Amino acid sequence: MTKNAFLATTPHASPTRELLAQAAVSRGMEAVPLTGPDTAARLGAQGGAAHFYGGPALGQAVASELGVALLEPADDWLPSLPREFTGRTIRLMPLAEARGLPGPFFAKPPRDKTFPAAVYEDGAALPDGPSAGEAGAPVLVSEVVDWAAEFRLFVLDGEVLTGSRYATYGRLDARELTDSHTPAGFHEFTYRLLADHGHTLPSAVVLDVGLLARPEGGATGEWAVVEANMPWFSTLYAADPARALEVTLRSAGPREAVAPRDRGFVRGL
Repeated sequence: MTKNAFLATTPHASPTRELLAQAAVSRGMEAVPLTGPDTAARLGAQGGAAHFYGGPALGQAVASELGVALLEPADDWLPSLPREFTGRTIRLMPLAEARGLPGPFFAKPPRDKTFPAAVYEDGAALPDGPSAGEAGAPVLVSEVVDWAAEFRLFVLDGEVLTGSRYATYGRLDARELTDSHTPAGFHEFTYRLLADHGHTLPSAVVLDVGLLARPEGGATGEWAVVEANMPWFSTLYAADPARALEVTLRSAGPREAVAPRDRGFVRGL
């Protein structure tokens, strides 16, 4: 690790923030909560290799002062996948267009949390007002599916470094990523997904994949991608903090260290 490297974090306490901060300190880094508007400027001015963990709004506000590049999957990555990997129809469209859709459908912002990711009765039920985003803001809209189990994978250079089951049948159910907690087909699906489409993602990314459920109950045996996320804004659940930190540091590190393959995944670079 570069001398004087540090991890700037959200000021809001959470289990993930604490675990990543502890992992950073264990490897000789400083972990500093961004407690005020001047913290980022002070940290950026003192030099050293900056890294970041926190939300998109905070990240965009402090990235320039910290000299950090935030890697983000493309908004259209999920809908661009073949159906064999999504298990459902997914479209990317402006929020204004989504408001005119019949339902029900599942909708979420591609990156942030300007409105809740949820099933909506129809487009008119989507949240309104400034907090929901501008009319032209991108929205992912998909068929409604049920998940028997969902898993979070921290991926670096096409390799899963660590991961966790995080839900079963829509309920939080975090477990370590072990063979006893991964149903049949998990490893085959993950390997095929990364082999075929890993190059279309940042070198450091979080992938959520899941086992689809039948409407009447029970698993179908079919695997699908839930979504791709930014490691610098992802909950660990039961993943190994030290390994997850490796992915997080790459996903939000010094701008000058961004590899050529990742430049297209940095907003504004």
